[in-house]
Amino acid sequence: MSPIVVRPLQQSDHPDWRRLWTAYLTFYNTVLPEQVYASTWQRLFDGGVFEPKGLLALLDGKPVGLTHYLFHRSCWAEADNCYLQDLFADPEVRGKGVGATLIQAVRQAAAEKGVTNVYWMTHETNATARRLYDHVARRTGFIEYDLL
Repeated sequence: MSPIVVRPLQQSDHPDWRRLWTAYLTFYNTVLPEQVYASTWQRLFDGGVFEPKGLLALLDGKPVGLTHYLFHRSCWAEADNCYLQDLFADPEVRGKGVGATLIQAVRQAAAEKGVTNVYWMTHETNATARRLYDHVARRTGFIEYDLL
C-alpha cells in the first residue's frame, strides 16, 4: 500500500471535497442547504485566522479522507485552541490509517501556530471512530449540551 498523503484543500478539489463532506453529513443523517456548501467552501479559502481550514487525504492519488479544523480563542489560556470539526474517511479505507494521519496533520498544523490543544467530539454511537480516538487521544469526560 502506498503512503497516505495529506495536503491542504485546493480549489480544484471541490468535487472530491463535496463527495467526502456529503458522505460525512449522510453518516450523521444531516442534509445541509446548498448555500451552506457554498459558504463553507468559500470560508475554507478566505485565509482569515479564525476561518475553517481543510485537509484532504489521498491514497494512491485518490482522495479518500477529509478534515475541517479551526482555531479559536479561549478564556483559559493565551494560546488559541484548535477544534477538529469534521473527520471522514471513505468506508473502504477505514482501518488503513487515514483518520489517524489526518488527525496527526491537524496536530502538526496547530503546532506550527504554537497551539497545543487540539480537540474534537463524536457521537457516542460512533464505535468505529471511537476506537481510533481512544487510541490517539485521551477522553476528557466532558458532555456536550446544545441550546435548541
